Amino acid sequence: MQETYLVLKEIYDVPDAAFRKRMGFLNEVLDLQDFIKDPVRTLSLGQRMRADIAAALLHSPKVLFLDEPTIGLDVSVKDNIRKAIAQINQEEETTIVLTTHDLDDIEQLCHRIFMIDKGQEIFDGTVTQLKERFGKSKTISFELKPGQESFDSHFVNAPDIQVTRKELMLEIQYDSSRYQTAEIIQQTLSDFEIRDLKMADTNIEEIVRRFYRKEL
Repeated sequence: MQETYLVLKEIYDVPDAAFRKRMGFLNEVLDLQDFIKDPVRTLSLGQRMRADIAAALLHSPKVLFLDEPTIGLDVSVKDNIRKAIAQINQEEETTIVLTTHDLDDIEQLCHRIFMIDKGQEIFDGTVTQLKERFGKSKTISFELKPGQESFDSHFVNAPDIQVTRKELMLEIQYDSSRYQTAEIIQQTLSDFEIRDLKMADTNIEEIVRRFYRKEL
């Protein structure tokens, strides 16, 4: 690997002092030191990805294009690469254009999302704007205490609410622009004896899925 960076140094005409400083920064951010002297053929997929990102950044580009930078990687390696990309963007002020099918990449890294369907723009904005505009659906899951056979939920036939029950689990999905979360919880506490509950917002994956199903 080390020889590859020396070749790129000459190709990009990076001065010696700038090269040493740059490699020090890339070593720190991408944690290259454990494998930088190893032959390329012996590197794991995660190591190869980090090495490739370092090679692309060696000459301090103003814009970096990354195509599926976390594809096929395990969770810990993905996390390290995401942290490195975010740090490079913030500290180096490098503009990063990222294409990915991993929606966790989008949620954790992207300030701006541009969605295309069959060549047509369908959304251009921030993650927050995407959620505020299209993520109004929320879900509350209730764990019921044993011994409750009745399905007499107040919201069974309510508009814009979907109620499902499986044994002791009751799930209520609702439009948060029409119903208050407190209202849903208070009414359900009146209808049932509750052991526990948890609430989840619509995530980006669900929003994107609904986009491509033409539901939004």
